Amino acid sequence: MTVEQNVLQQSKAQKHQQTFLNQLREITGINDIQVLQQALKDSNGNLELAVTFLTTKNAKVPQQEEATYYQTALPGNDRYISVGSQADTNVIDLTGDDKDDLQRAIALSLEESNRAFRETGITDEEQAISRVLEASIAENKASLKRTHPEVWSDSPNPYDRKRQDSCPVGLKNVGNTCWFSAVIQSLFNLLEFRRLVLNYSPPASAQDLPRNQKEHRNLPFMRELRYLFALLVGSKRKYVDPSRAVEILKDAFKSNDSQQQDVSEFTHKLLDWLEDAFQIKAEEERDGEKPKNPMVELFYGRFLAVGVLEGKKFENTEMFGQYPLQVNGFKDLHECLEAAMIEGEIESLHSENSGKSGQEHWFTELPPVLTFELSRFEFNQALGRPEKIHNKLEFPPILYLDRYMHKNREITRIKRDEIKRLKEYLTVLQQRLERYLSYGSGPKRFPLVDVLQYALEFASSKPVCTSPIDDIDASAPPSGTVTTQTIPSTTEQQGPSSSEIPSTSPVQRSVIHKPFTQSRIPPDLPMHPAPRHITEEELSVLEGCLHRWRTEVENDTRDLQESISRIHRTIELMYSDKSMVQVPYRLHAVLVHEGQANAGHYWAYIYDHHQRRWMKYNDISVTKSTWEELERDSFGGYRNASAYCLMYINDKEQFLIQEEFNKETGQMLLGMDTLPPDLKDYVKEDNKRFEKELEEWDAELAQKVQQEKLLASQTPRMPAPSSAPAGEPEYLEQPSRTDLSKHLKEDSVRAITKALAEQEDGSPETVMQTAIKLEYARLLKLAQDDPPPECDYRLHHAVVYFMQNEAPKKIIERTLLEQFGDHNLSFDERCRNIMKVAQAKLEMIKPDEVNMEEYERWHQEYRNYRETTMYLMVGLELFQKKSYMEALLYLIYAYQNNKELLSKGLYRGHDEELISHYRRECLLKLNEHAAALFESGDDQEVNNGLIIMNELIVPCLPLLLVDETEEKDIAAVEDMRNRWCSYLGQEMEPNLQEKLTDFLPKLLDCSTEIKGFNDPPKLPSYSTHELCERYARIMLSLSRTPADGR
Repeated sequence: MTVEQNVLQQSKAQKHQQTFLNQLREITGINDIQVLQQALKDSNGNLELAVTFLTTKNAKVPQQEEATYYQTALPGNDRYISVGSQADTNVIDLTGDDKDDLQRAIALSLEESNRAFRETGITDEEQAISRVLEASIAENKASLKRTHPEVWSDSPNPYDRKRQDSCPVGLKNVGNTCWFSAVIQSLFNLLEFRRLVLNYSPPASAQDLPRNQKEHRNLPFMRELRYLFALLVGSKRKYVDPSRAVEILKDAFKSNDSQQQDVSEFTHKLLDWLEDAFQIKAEEERDGEKPKNPMVELFYGRFLAVGVLEGKKFENTEMFGQYPLQVNGFKDLHECLEAAMIEGEIESLHSENSGKSGQEHWFTELPPVLTFELSRFEFNQALGRPEKIHNKLEFPPILYLDRYMHKNREITRIKRDEIKRLKEYLTVLQQRLERYLSYGSGPKRFPLVDVLQYALEFASSKPVCTSPIDDIDASAPPSGTVTTQTIPSTTEQQGPSSSEIPSTSPVQRSVIHKPFTQSRIPPDLPMHPAPRHITEEELSVLEGCLHRWRTEVENDTRDLQESISRIHRTIELMYSDKSMVQVPYRLHAVLVHEGQANAGHYWAYIYDHHQRRWMKYNDISVTKSTWEELERDSFGGYRNASAYCLMYINDKEQFLIQEEFNKETGQMLLGMDTLPPDLKDYVKEDNKRFEKELEEWDAELAQKVQQEKLLASQTPRMPAPSSAPAGEPEYLEQPSRTDLSKHLKEDSVRAITKALAEQEDGSPETVMQTAIKLEYARLLKLAQDDPPPECDYRLHHAVVYFMQNEAPKKIIERTLLEQFGDHNLSFDERCRNIMKVAQAKLEMIKPDEVNMEEYERWHQEYRNYRETTMYLMVGLELFQKKSYMEALLYLIYAYQNNKELLSKGLYRGHDEELISHYRRECLLKLNEHAAALFESGDDQEVNNGLIIMNELIVPCLPLLLVDETEEKDIAAVEDMRNRWCSYLGQEMEPNLQEKLTDFLPKLLDCSTEIKGFNDPPKLPSYSTHELCERYARIMLSLSRTPADGR
């Protein structure tokens, strides 16, 4: 083995070992390296067993001196295996006899791993990581095994799958593969990485027969990755299918198909495979020189660990790929980096004679592509499962890394000391300010300025006394019910007389003034708090003091606040000088995870460096986005979505994002021109197949049209049966009586899975009954909850709507039976058995047991409710886009349909006031626009303004006037009329006067007769998930959201 190969293999082992420890730390949530290493020792290098030790609190924590904690930083420890071929870099041998037990255990583990690596090409760490990934979701394992992931089905219409112009191509989710899409799209949009993959050719030595299992796996994956990248470049499809590449990956992970993979681990694995594939090629082409691996050059950097142990300094170099950062306890990315770069007592690094220990990390070489893993999962020891950290963490679009570079370490240390001093002073100032803002010694505290102001107001108040008789006026009780009793004015000062104390109480107590019907209020009691006795001179002195003190306190508070702001600003600008902004890294991609530790969804925000805009890659959907949307979804703290991986690129390395140019003509190469000949032919063939699909679809449609024409010519005209409008939502298009949509299938499967877990040996009928009970209990809980306006559970399921509106029990029972008897459940043997039992139960229901007409009425009403929701949702969306003309019709129909629903019950529709408000606002906006067009005087614009009034506003006025109790609607109509009537006294062109005279009678018509209106607008087809998501989004965005009427 050559020296270069030895160094490369040890560098490889080092990276695997570091990945090994990072995964153990992330899954268990334990950051103490000593505990982690001891667990590895106790488990003999078995990572799955180590997780078991740690999560069951059986890990043996060694009682060693503080120095042991930093043992990993010493020369001779495997964590700091040196890399590279520099003369001053030592290769560490872990098999020597002078190592302690822990080091020998790790060495033994590595030796076994190397033996397996030589035999199979796959390290133990790779296999162990896969086992740990499965162990980390052990609690959900049973349900995951029983759950069949939904795989997106393609639209039968190929035009729905056609790529629009140069829009980026999406990736189909082929079964919980959003993790794959997010990572691959992020890497694909790095043009240098794309070029490396597209231009990769397998080594000649491996063409015939792969030498080991690693080549047998990596080379086919590289082939599929090249094909996939080529399709992303030149496909005419809106999205492409990555199944073949995904299958190779899933085989390597050896995990359940329904398990969602971890983006961090997948990226590790992907880069390892790519590195191996390019290493094979590099070794073949090296010509006696040290092979250069482009993946290593692109994604891997080095840092220097500078440490002190009991006064002795040391330095070691380490290679890194993805850099792990802890999120918990930090507010922004720089704070995470500062914490990751410093361990222990760093003061010892600046002194020669300190006995303390500590270490710092300094980047010596940064990769062009720098990836940060944000550790947002920790293991909850009490609950025995991993949990996600939802804390907010900010990160900048441009990250300057100068402060972490080894060449700047002296100036950085100075600045860190200064920041530490400023933060200590800041703490003192904030404590002083808090004494001013929370003044007092009791449980309730107030700003001192307010306390002085209250005292000043009290001192300046004049006592106003009143007689009790005057105080009660007409509310006094009838004469004879109150006994007159004279109470001396000194009572409050001297205490009550003996006659005022009840004889039953042996202890003297203070006077309690009872209601006027029981005892007399002192005649000189002031109406509000005020000094009883104060002279003008006393008042003058007191007011002067209080004014002066209040001014002093205000000045002190302002000075403290300004000082605190200055210190914050100084800290913020500490690294802003020119020498510390020379290493800029631009944010290229953000991988977002939404959900919890064991389940969720991934997508990516990727920066288009040429269009200078953010794009959102969400499986097959690729849309334009903004930094504001990225912030909301990625920073965390807002909902269950947050960034999990950040990919920055060196802003000075333009080759990463630079387009290719033709060497002969100098013209930029785009699309298919960037592909090698073999991939160009591959994409052309796929595009031909897709074009054939389009042609076949066109031919099929043409044939249908021809057949319909022929049928129409041969068949006498008959009244067409009533059918649902073409634009009805997806719920109406389902063939099932209960209009099941895809999410109901998921709900049914979930209930069946739980029922099977409870009734493992039960018959299909028993399991079905249990599943229905579980589903009923779930829906009942939703029906009884009181969610915010943006979360309407009635949209989730018809049964929730039925429950809230007290539908007959038979209606609900039959609806649930039809849910579990739907043919969509025939995909699985267990579910098919349940489906058959439910269908048999349905056939056994006699006509007199369930009134089918009533059943159909309830379901039709629910369809009307969903339709009303869609009218409202689309109308509000258009209103927010200021498309008032389009929004009006949707809001009109939403209001009318909703009014009909609410006439049958309070919970059958939406908040009437909400719809009324936006319908009214829409009309007022259109009225203003039409009036502005009229005022322009231009004939075309005047006509357009009057068209708006005649065709949109005037027909709507009766809708606002029909209910005289709606004062806001009536006032809005008067406002619109007054606006146009104001033109009557103005000078204008004769033609304008004529048009106004002709128009005003229509506007001023007081009739409430509702005239003919346009046909209802067509509604798009929404799945239940889409409907709920869009409805929640629009309701959250409203600046005015009244009570939801439920």
